[in-house]
Amino acid sequence: MAIPEDVINEIKYRNDIETVISPYVSLKRRGKNLVGLCPFHNEKTPSFTVYPENGSFYCFGCGAGGDVFSFVKLIENLDYIEAVKLLAERSGVALPQDGYDDSMQRLKNSIFEINRETARFYHAYLMSPEGKWALDYLRGRGLSIATIKHFGLGAAPDGWDLLIKHLKSKGFSIADMLQANVIGKSQSGSFYDRFRKRVMFPIINIRGKVIGFSGRAMPGEDKAGGKYVNTADTPVYKKSENLFAMNFAKNHCDERIILVEGNMDVISLHQAGFENTVAALGTSFTEEQARLLSRYTKEVVLIMDSDAAGQKAVRRSSEILEKTGVDIRVVVIPDGKDPDEYIKKQGAARFKALLDGAVSEIEYKLLTAVEGIDINSDDGKLQYLSKAALIIAQSGDVVTRDLYIGKLSEKYGVSRTALQDKVNQLRKANAKRREKHEFDEIVRPKFDRADVNPEKRHYPAAAAAEESVIAVLMQHPDFIDTATESLSPDDMITSVNRRIYTALCECINSGRSPDLSYFGEILNPSEMGYLASLANSERGGKNALIVLKDSVKVILDEGIRKKSGDIKNMNVDDWAKSLKKIIETKQKGN
Repeated sequence: MAIPEDVINEIKYRNDIETVISPYVSLKRRGKNLVGLCPFHNEKTPSFTVYPENGSFYCFGCGAGGDVFSFVKLIENLDYIEAVKLLAERSGVALPQDGYDDSMQRLKNSIFEINRETARFYHAYLMSPEGKWALDYLRGRGLSIATIKHFGLGAAPDGWDLLIKHLKSKGFSIADMLQANVIGKSQSGSFYDRFRKRVMFPIINIRGKVIGFSGRAMPGEDKAGGKYVNTADTPVYKKSENLFAMNFAKNHCDERIILVEGNMDVISLHQAGFENTVAALGTSFTEEQARLLSRYTKEVVLIMDSDAAGQKAVRRSSEILEKTGVDIRVVVIPDGKDPDEYIKKQGAARFKALLDGAVSEIEYKLLTAVEGIDINSDDGKLQYLSKAALIIAQSGDVVTRDLYIGKLSEKYGVSRTALQDKVNQLRKANAKRREKHEFDEIVRPKFDRADVNPEKRHYPAAAAAEESVIAVLMQHPDFIDTATESLSPDDMITSVNRRIYTALCECINSGRSPDLSYFGEILNPSEMGYLASLANSERGGKNALIVLKDSVKVILDEGIRKKSGDIKNMNVDDWAKSLKKIIETKQKGN
């Protein structure tokens, strides 16, 4: 391992897995283990299990799993070394100063440094006489100098290589600049600044590091790439997993978080005192962003544009947020104004009143469902009430349903009983569909290990036996001699299990305990989850030795059959070599 084993063990000892996971997942004790709703996929029935005895976790729903480092790696979107560093810092463990950084970590560090220096370059240009055009624009939008500095706003000069020259002077390579996506490469092979004559918004992660940029063209200018140009995904940035200004909002969101559409809306609201405001980053709202919000608050207030696109965004965002369990409120700004415009004209107090008067998700749906319907006609009224009944039926709260049935009955002069019957009818139909879905989920395994090990489809018996061998050795490393005297890594038929078995044998034979941490840098997240499921399986029970021996025999027999099938297409020399190998394998099995 790159980091000494004793250091890894000390970090794990000081970072109890239950303590680390609890801020992200509400855990309940079930026997000797703990269960909760998985933070890595949307679910209503807990399938996320924590095993305190061996310091691991596994989700039976999505297949995520591993140890405390794996969890932090996944939940914070870090690589393995970064996760180790974070937990070391939290627990006061000093890491060795050299000998553990890999090439990817060095690249990420370089990108972070490039982004920081680029942000400084843009900000310095904005505050210089040459950047007056951009500063005038921001000041014209009502932003104070203090706010501009707080968000680190800047401006990209109208030149092709000014940033390139600056970063070169600081010792950064063209290759790393390309990886950071602050420069581009033309078809002719020349390099150019990616952002030119744009107001620049640095994107900062929750740990305070600049991970990317969003550049806005000046009003009225026809710029290539459109009104906004954003950093593409890089080794340190994925727009679907981050939110603009979340680094600030996370410290002001005990009560709620406000979700708006644009960067300027966010900045204007922060300046007015609403520092719990965030926005998506040049993309539709995602499940990853929803889960990020749900980690910091119990209520999200949606404020989108009042046009058709804005209404669609509200519906989509609320559907995604519903799955996280947060309360959803919606603000409808009068006269179709956006938050930035409204707060400038009406002030913070009026905006606060709008927030306090935010309607529930169901009420918003009922308000917008009437659009495009002639409610004054009988046909229109029937059409709307049918849509409204469906909206109400989707609520799982009986009091909420009763409340809105009463409101609709009174407002439109229809029988409360008739509306209630309609809602009940729709709920029964929904329940049947839900039951079928749940049955399908029971019948169909939630996590298909063939996704991790695609070769299992072709060699199911061998793959299952390989899994048993790995599971037994993870729980009973003292059986290693029994396994290796007959089964070498080359005997493993599927490549994933061959790689895991190789590493497992090396680990045990070196005198180490087969802890999941050993595999942190070797396996990807899916493979780590796969190994965690095996480590916590019941195959290592009282009959573990018998299971091991039987599994070894199955693997060897399957190997013989596989090689026999391969012989058909061999030349004479290869046939002779293969026959010799089959005989040797057969002898090992006996």
